[in-house]
Amino acid sequence: MCADSNQPSISIQNLVKYYGDLKALKGIDLVIQPGEILGYLGPNGAGKTSTVKILVGMCEEYEGEVFVGGHNIRTDSLIVKQRIGYVPESAALYESLTPMEFLRFIGRVHGISDSSIDDRAARLLELFDLGENMNSRMSTFSKGMRQKVLIISSMIHNPDILFLDEPLTALDANTTLIVKEVISGLSESGKTIFYSSHVMDVVERVCHRIVILNKGEIVADGTFEELQRMSKRGSLESIFTQLTSDESQQEVASAVLDVIRG
Repeated sequence: MCADSNQPSISIQNLVKYYGDLKALKGIDLVIQPGEILGYLGPNGAGKTSTVKILVGMCEEYEGEVFVGGHNIRTDSLIVKQRIGYVPESAALYESLTPMEFLRFIGRVHGISDSSIDDRAARLLELFDLGENMNSRMSTFSKGMRQKVLIISSMIHNPDILFLDEPLTALDANTTLIVKEVISGLSESGKTIFYSSHVMDVVERVCHRIVILNKGEIVADGTFEELQRMSKRGSLESIFTQLTSDESQQEVASAVLDVIRG
């Protein structure tokens, strides 16, 4: 699944997802081109993670058509999984392993030789300031250290499409800057980035295009400048609030303060 500028990297047609009687996704239509960094925003429960899990082949029960890299995720999920990278919102690492052992496992899954993956893993761990910990058990790691290992594992096989669900969780400021620069560099080389996050300022600065989801439906789709013109708001946070809030956050905050103060 090489990146092909003649076809979309991701194509979603009338995507519907139920959890029992709850309709979590209500007919999503979305096309993402090679080299695009797409910011995918929405409040809790909007359907962001459900969308990502369907796109990476982790959820098979849905209605509609989903193509990733030109492949139908329903029928060709193994082909897709071999060639994408994924940082989930919350993931359980094999904590009894060391980073080197874990990354060697990831490399083997993607058909990379041990010698190649060991060299690549060692270099990346050094660059992410984990060189001294590459042979330590991950059970001793902080949340930020584990997140770095997850990020490395998502891109060590040079995927064409990278799915990031809250990738900057627990990262320090320096690592956050590195990850943002890497994302931009991958995009410039034709990779597609599907970036789901609550961190508005990062999405505003990094993403070429922003999709806002609310209650399972797309309520906005465009560049930051286009969303500004549409909503007549200055910041992405204020645009997001306008499109997704049933009640003013300021009013809620005032009510909370009233309760606390008695």
